[in-house]
Amino acid sequence: MLEVGDGHRLYYEHCGNPDGLPVVFMHGGPGSGCSPQHRRLLDPDRFRAVLFDQRGCGRSQPRGALVANTTQHLLADIESLRAHLGIDRWLVMGGSWGSSLGVAYCAAHPERCLGALLRGIFLTGREDIDWFFRGAGALAPEAWATLAAGVEGVYGVEPERLAAQVLSAVHAADAAVAARAVRHWMAWEGALSAPGLAPLPVPAMDAEAMLAAIDKYRVQAHYLAHACFLGEEAVLGMAGQLGAMPVCILHGRLDLVCRPVNAWRLHEVAGGSRLLFVDGAGHSPFDAPMSRAIIDALHGFHLHGDFRSIALHENR
Repeated sequence: MLEVGDGHRLYYEHCGNPDGLPVVFMHGGPGSGCSPQHRRLLDPDRFRAVLFDQRGCGRSQPRGALVANTTQHLLADIESLRAHLGIDRWLVMGGSWGSSLGVAYCAAHPERCLGALLRGIFLTGREDIDWFFRGAGALAPEAWATLAAGVEGVYGVEPERLAAQVLSAVHAADAAVAARAVRHWMAWEGALSAPGLAPLPVPAMDAEAMLAAIDKYRVQAHYLAHACFLGEEAVLGMAGQLGAMPVCILHGRLDLVCRPVNAWRLHEVAGGSRLLFVDGAGHSPFDAPMSRAIIDALHGFHLHGDFRSIALHENR
């Protein structure tokens, strides 16, 4: 645990080869956390891996805390962790929300970054949030109707109000209302990654698991309600500041959580980037084609210090 101020303590893991290439992993969400599966993407013989749970997330304390919890706080935390571990420069690795945070960190501290491996690009703007809570419903109407009907006070309202209703319900003082919203949000996320976009059962959870899920989604709702304290214009502007920094962008062609066009737009402004749309992969880093692409990109960077060895799509 690392004390980072404001009453927050960060959980982190430092693993692999102490003499290996340093890599810092930034998890998605916002609000999620790291898992043993994430470590499996990083060869312990080649890499000195650092994984951490962001403020209020996972095993960091206090879990679910929203006070002093913004992107600027997270950027300062990453620098505190780097200094604490005595790492001069590292490769930045992040997916989904972690890709947005990775871009922001690289732009704020380019002298500390060897490069960036970014997956499942999330630009944090209104278009991304509207797509997730409304636009994707055109592709999975049954699952979307279940989400709408499952959030207190939402059934029958205009579709464009759904995002605001869900985010509000997750923060409801009534724990039953919050739990219902969270369970339906989880089912909706799962449906967007399910074969055939089939609606999934709304998960049942014991009390402890439900409290953890509410904490997670309250952090996520806090960030989404504030465009992750960034916004699309800011993320693309930061990407444009990366210059010749080696950047590899991986995005599943079947990703319905974060649209593939996000990756294309980021690639167009990040001058040193290379882009691969991964066939057969959705949003998860653990879809087999995406896992292979991540591992190949990491090993290529370990060998060359850039991503030139990877068979990537180029628009330059």
